[in-house]
Amino acid sequence: MQRDDPCWFFFTSGTTGRPKAAVLTHGQMAFVVTNHLCDLMPGTGPEDASIVVAPLSHGAGIHQLAQVAHGVKTILPAGSKFDPDEIWGLVATWKVTNLFTVPTIVKLLVEHPAVQAHDHSSLRYMIYAGAPMYRADQIRALQVLGPKLVQYFGLGEVTGNITVLPPAHHSAEDAAMRIGSCGFARTGMQVQIQDAEGEEVGPGETGEIAVIGPAVFAGYFDNPEANAKSFRKGWFLTGDLGHMDAEGFVYLTGRASDMYISGGSNIYPREIEEKILLHPEVSEVAVLGMPDPVWGEIGVAVCVARGTGVAPGALLEWLAPKIARYKLPRHVVFWEEMPKSAYGKITKKMIREALIARGDLPAAEAGAPEKSPAQ
Repeated sequence: MQRDDPCWFFFTSGTTGRPKAAVLTHGQMAFVVTNHLCDLMPGTGPEDASIVVAPLSHGAGIHQLAQVAHGVKTILPAGSKFDPDEIWGLVATWKVTNLFTVPTIVKLLVEHPAVQAHDHSSLRYMIYAGAPMYRADQIRALQVLGPKLVQYFGLGEVTGNITVLPPAHHSAEDAAMRIGSCGFARTGMQVQIQDAEGEEVGPGETGEIAVIGPAVFAGYFDNPEANAKSFRKGWFLTGDLGHMDAEGFVYLTGRASDMYISGGSNIYPREIEEKILLHPEVSEVAVLGMPDPVWGEIGVAVCVARGTGVAPGALLEWLAPKIARYKLPRHVVFWEEMPKSAYGKITKKMIREALIARGDLPAAEAGAPEKSPAQ
């Protein structure tokens, strides 16, 4: 066995297309495990305990390997379904010090009454990844748990090793936090924001996030077409859009595939979603562009209500002063729950399919616009 020999065929989650087999090597995995211990949960050792609250097939599996490397015991819940009361009970019993999960699970854990019924003072690191956490959910988690959140940004192809935002850079106070940042480059890795030609853009400019370093995979198995699209001048192209500030902190705008064009204007859903989640009667939201014969695409907001809920028209009226008019969704629907992948992520692909299957799309607007909605 050599450093560059294949260790794991890691299938991408397939949120934007058919899953591909990323070839992870032995040397890459050794670096990733070391990096996780260094950047995500420093000081973790044999006296610690970790609990599994996400599928071991993806990020949680990498996290568990890091526990094995330092002799940390791993707790596996006995229940067949996710149960916050069981999780918090096990945290108290085993004095769990770290866990890894996705933002949707963090949200469920901290909003469940069981978090107040069990002692979780042993917890030092609640690590989340897989998708950015909305600011409203971040604040709620920090208020409940204290300064224990660790965010990282990564992909299966880079095995979670692109950026990190440690507890010291999380705060429930807006003035004390770089809101929207997924952190700075992981130890031993380089991150750039690049334009379409592969040139690095300046601070604050939006482009594609590219990464290079020992955590980058060896390529997709038997898929030269995907490899040609994903690598440029040695850099791996993540497919995520974002910008970097002058201090090296990265901010995600969203997946390039999430952007839609309405009336000639580029619209990035994440900003709209962040605003909608500030409404006290909205628990979850996903905004996506759907085809429209007049505008090209229009924004559709799919929401899950909190409490008594809010009428779609009232939500749009509340949102209107908070964003530019051309970014305002033209249609709002409320569902009892949001479709999620097996990994617990809200995926636009699944929501798009459900919108079509349910027939929840608006009728096309009559007549051609006199001017772009951006004007």
